[in-house]
Amino acid sequence: MVEGLIRPGDMCLIVEDVVTSGSSVLETTQVLQGEGLKVRDAVVLLDREQGGSGHLAAEGIALHPVISISKLLSVLVEAGHVDASTSGSVERFLQANPACRPMRQAEESLGYGERAALPGTHPLAARLFTLMEEKTSNLCVSADVSSADELLKLADAVGPLVCALKTHVDVLCDFSPAVSVRLGELARKHNFLIFEDRKFADIGNTVKHQYEGGVYKISSWAHIVNAHALPGPGVVEGLQVVGKPLGRGCLLIAQMSSQGCLATAEYTQAVVKMAEDYPDFVFGFISTSKISSKPEHVHMTPGVQLQNGGDGLGQQYASPVEVICSKGSDVIIVGRGILASPDRLKAAEEYRVAGWEAYLRRLSAPREPLLPPSVTLIQESPVSYPGEQLLCTNE
Repeated sequence: MVEGLIRPGDMCLIVEDVVTSGSSVLETTQVLQGEGLKVRDAVVLLDREQGGSGHLAAEGIALHPVISISKLLSVLVEAGHVDASTSGSVERFLQANPACRPMRQAEESLGYGERAALPGTHPLAARLFTLMEEKTSNLCVSADVSSADELLKLADAVGPLVCALKTHVDVLCDFSPAVSVRLGELARKHNFLIFEDRKFADIGNTVKHQYEGGVYKISSWAHIVNAHALPGPGVVEGLQVVGKPLGRGCLLIAQMSSQGCLATAEYTQAVVKMAEDYPDFVFGFISTSKISSKPEHVHMTPGVQLQNGGDGLGQQYASPVEVICSKGSDVIIVGRGILASPDRLKAAEEYRVAGWEAYLRRLSAPREPLLPPSVTLIQESPVSYPGEQLLCTNE
């Protein structure tokens, strides 16, 4: 895999042409580390600014770009080679399509059941992984309906096909405590988890009261809730005080499927760090791709339809194959793709099958060679410090 003199303990600098997710650099790093070399820096001609820098930083590698895509666009616009409209279109595309975090081979090969058995897996995540295996379903239906009767009928109909049902309880016009009681009965009957999409985003004391009190008393019936990390760790601490004794769990919102989302790569990495700081309550993420290196973490992705596209309000849709195989997520969240269908039960089954087949495809996908056979380790040059070597490779 590597040509040239190799001396274990030497530092190796990686040189790359373009970085998107950082996958080529990380795969190369694994090979070099296997030969006893150290890697801490990578130089790249162009950084596409789609998350590669953050992914590499999480693995202890500093990325040094000669130029970024945003800087390149500004130069081209100033020189009159690209118009402002085209530049804006490119920037919007890059913001809406962050590259998924590259997965190591061991992560890619673990099934839901194996991840449930890992020592560090949160009990609620283990329960979710287990029922996904038992039901052969990684489908979560987003029950965005306005009446309690429709919500309960939908839960009863699609319950056998889903691993979770996502609710927006504050959208219901006729909520009552009896609704949550009946929803809990259906969850036990059909073996699915209830995920209240409350998106808590306030100081700890406020979210504590929102979670356990008020009209909805969410903590008494929802297995899963989610929260924005923007307020800081207090939002998790406030929710944890209520939810942890009840065996509940929380997903942090790290990325969103809406066009123009302001969650940068740096913000996403900060969310991952926050999750790692609260493993007793936070067990995963709402994200458009796999962002955590821990197989114990669950990734749930909204905005899924059988065909890619979008609506008129900024929602960007991705297919089950793209979400599960290409982006490495675990659970597909489907709303209008099922609710807008004339036959909701049939549509739910189609999404269940599509999501599960994508998962099986991910598990069975053969690994591509990590490096082309022509990779050469270039020996010490006059500008290198003692023990430094340079690796040139292709993305």
